Amino acid sequence: MGTYVITGGVSGIGKAIAQQLRSEGHSILTIDIQEADIVADLSSPEGRASAVLAIREMTASGLQGLVACAGIGSHVPNNRLITKVNYFGSVDLVEGLREHLAEHKSAVLMISSNSAPMKTNPTFVESLLNNDGDQACALADEMQGQPVYSGTKQAVTIWMRRNAAAYAAQGIRMNAIGPGYTQTPLSAAVEDDPTYGDAIKQFIASIPVGRPGQPEDMAKAASFLLGEHAGFICGAMLFVDGGHDAMLRPEKF
Repeated sequence: MGTYVITGGVSGIGKAIAQQLRSEGHSILTIDIQEADIVADLSSPEGRASAVLAIREMTASGLQGLVACAGIGSHVPNNRLITKVNYFGSVDLVEGLREHLAEHKSAVLMISSNSAPMKTNPTFVESLLNNDGDQACALADEMQGQPVYSGTKQAVTIWMRRNAAAYAAQGIRMNAIGPGYTQTPLSAAVEDDPTYGDAIKQFIASIPVGRPGQPEDMAKAASFLLGEHAGFICGAMLFVDGGHDAMLRPEKF
């Protein structure tokens, strides 16, 4: 049994992952904007730095794994905030903890999305990968919410793939999952929305396995990728979306 750190761990998918790992006997430290073991604003460099320091101090005796789950959906009308939390709030945290993760041979799991392959602004994605936050935020201001969201998730996934080998050389095994449509209290409200509800229900009906995802589906996949049974899986992006990606992109893998 070990200790896992989960960003965004007090709600939604992050909360489900925390509950799953606790049920397996692990200790959990959550990071969130409020009501967490470590309260930090991952949208700011100062908040990320404070989170890194707190994690190092609180897991000095051991860190089994890190789950970068904190994120903001495309429904939030603040593209800069989506950009800062979804990309920099994940990547900067992992990079800031790199030596600590190497010391403890930790596993890392990035929470991407099955929307990551969607068409977005390639310059936006490249600015993120180049760590140019000012340019990324300026471009985000000119974009719609969904391409910003999918762009951040695309960048997170590319970053993970680009860095998986170098991190593995230090004993850090890094992967990602791409959740599909997942029912949470927030998504349930959208399903009943008079404007968008019908479209959402049609989208759910198109999921090949015949049902929407649940947070527990994501949590079980996360547990597997973090655990010893996935010891030879590194640099993988696992779509947990009921078959949507395969249906929409059958020749891409």
